[in-house]
Amino acid sequence: MELIKVKSNKERAKNILKVISLLEERIKKQDRKKMAALIIADYYEMVKELITAILLIDGYKTLSHRDLIEYIKSKCSGFSSHEISLLHDLRVLRNRIAYEGFLIEPSYLERNESFFKEMIQKLRDVVSKKLG
Repeated sequence: MELIKVKSNKERAKNILKVISLLEERIKKQDRKKMAALIIADYYEMVKELITAILLIDGYKTLSHRDLIEYIKSKCSGFSSHEISLLHDLRVLRNRIAYEGFLIEPSYLERNESFFKEMIQKLRDVVSKKLG
């Protein structure tokens, strides 16, 4: 895991929480059948930014999305190996959407959306606890 030591930045972490709220609003307004792939990409963006906020509070940053998830695995209790694996799967799926134009069946979103929301809430809770 390649981490870069930086000064803890709680203000930036608070701003990330605001952006997460905006992404949630955008998701609610999307046509779920037509925009399933973009909604999934937004869920990944929320996960990525929340983990980035955790690193910022802890005084780190990384350029690797894989390392973001590995940080959660190694530094935050409460995330099962199954959840970590699913976060990695979401990362790979988002990359396929962003770089290959991969389209997702709406049924995939329906089956997995509750997991995405649960992970986002768990990460948000970690950020809130670290912010005090």
